[in-house]
Amino acid sequence: MQTIRNLPALVRKQFKVAQASGDLTFFETRVSILHCEGLPFQLRFSPALANKPKSNKPSSSKPIDPFENPSAGLFITELPPSHFLVLNKFPVIPNHFILATKIFKQQTDLLEQDDLAAAYACLKAYRDNGEELFGFFNSGDASGASQPHRHIQFLPVDSMRSGIQEGVKWGVLADSLIKTPEPVLPFAYFAHPLTDDPSPKDLREIYLQLLEQGAAVTRSSNTENSGSPLKQPPFSYNLGLTDRAMVICPRLLEGLQIKDSNGDLLGPISLNGTILGGTLLVKTEQEWETLRNDEEKLKDILQGIGLPSVVNVDFGKL
Repeated sequence: MQTIRNLPALVRKQFKVAQASGDLTFFETRVSILHCEGLPFQLRFSPALANKPKSNKPSSSKPIDPFENPSAGLFITELPPSHFLVLNKFPVIPNHFILATKIFKQQTDLLEQDDLAAAYACLKAYRDNGEELFGFFNSGDASGASQPHRHIQFLPVDSMRSGIQEGVKWGVLADSLIKTPEPVLPFAYFAHPLTDDPSPKDLREIYLQLLEQGAAVTRSSNTENSGSPLKQPPFSYNLGLTDRAMVICPRLLEGLQIKDSNGDLLGPISLNGTILGGTLLVKTEQEWETLRNDEEKLKDILQGIGLPSVVNVDFGKL
């Protein structure tokens, strides 16, 4: 497995350079802590994000691939032999970076052993520096995925805590989901603890086990086709990763509309894999105020975007 030296410092340095040069646009957010089933979730609001520049799609049918020839200003480092790291161009969390494959591979295909090995190398690089890192992967139309080129995204946990008042409790959700007894959430999830230094083979076995569990629940819910996930997952899902946990959440919807206090519809409020980190983002003041004033709305959203809660199957700790 790759060893990445000084990755946290490298990411922070490149982020500052890219922000100063205009290669990335950082969107400031306000943050509030909501709770669902006793677990804390960050609610972030960025008014400016509604005005985020839209990509200029060419008239041809071929979409722009931001990872085919990444901007030098966003590039962080190669991760030989098969991956590289780049900064997110429009972050709402500082030091948000992305692991992408050098050659085009589909986001909806199974993650391969080298994908998971490279992802864990990033997690380990932060842990070895005394820091924490959260990774997430969006796959499928209902997952919040925006690019077809395979990529896994990362948020430094210290950066995720930015804006939270001192003394307010919040932690990465994925790490809470491997505790005993397992927390109950409004959506089905499948979690597995990781050892201190799992092999790439172990990581892939855990990933496939979790996908099998997700496929079984998807089949029993009769929500989508029932093909085998060992070739291609027949369902949309989010993957959450820390150096301690791997979690998969099958998805039915990318987002859900909610009603404000006047009964007017808002949204839809879209969620991606950051929900497994315990955070969600809204773009309007009305959404922000409605969720802050009624935490049951958060539960409604979480219940609507996934499958009904189930008891996790214990495969044991590899």
